Amino acid sequence: MRVSRIYTAEELNVGQLLQLDREASNHLSRVLRLKVGNPVVLFNGDGADYHGVIETIDRNQVGVHLKDQSTVDVESPLHIHLYQGVSRGDKMDLTLQKGVELGIKEFTPLLTERCGVKLDQKRWEKKVQHWEKVIQSACEQCGRATLPILNPVIDITSALSNTDSSQHFFLHPEAEQSFISYSKEVPSGSIGLWVGPEGGFSDKEIEQVLNNNITPVQLGPRVLRTETSALAAVSVMNTLWGDFK
Repeated sequence: MRVSRIYTAEELNVGQLLQLDREASNHLSRVLRLKVGNPVVLFNGDGADYHGVIETIDRNQVGVHLKDQSTVDVESPLHIHLYQGVSRGDKMDLTLQKGVELGIKEFTPLLTERCGVKLDQKRWEKKVQHWEKVIQSACEQCGRATLPILNPVIDITSALSNTDSSQHFFLHPEAEQSFISYSKEVPSGSIGLWVGPEGGFSDKEIEQVLNNNITPVQLGPRVLRTETSALAAVSVMNTLWGDFK
């Protein structure tokens, strides 16, 4: 039987009886319909799984007795940092969810000229909180015990001014080279991946990116949607340099 795995922001220690918050409790007791005595796994992003048993179920709260701890070693050997142009609807959710599954370790949402999402500061904060939930749920599903970093939403000019000395790739359908051209040079440190929103980066933004020594690469003759591009590129990198071998 598959053991349910739940994220919590609480500090976890073997031997404690932890009272889960309402959201996690409702998920275990009402959605999954677990009972007293059922095993569960909790994690809080510290790199370990905490194995426990449901000891109490009250109206809106589930108590879990933590009995054991195990280190989780499923992280990708690559530190991929995705700079993703914010896309509309659930496309951004899909990119984050599948990006977590593929091992991306850091996300930076980009505001660009062709970004179709226009929100005020308060609504952006709510959007980021929603994305954090998407990342946590994806970690629950895929077995990661270390949460990827989600940076604040930032405009592309500011993001480019803060790039480090790591290897950066920019997805451009007109690029002359593909990832295979760089397959013999295993990147050291983190790898930045820059992907535009629907409609791609504008000509001005493309010029900005290229002027920052970011390597343009293409993913074949077909034009991919924004929610496909990053995932395809990360899969290629995992095959060339990561743990898809």
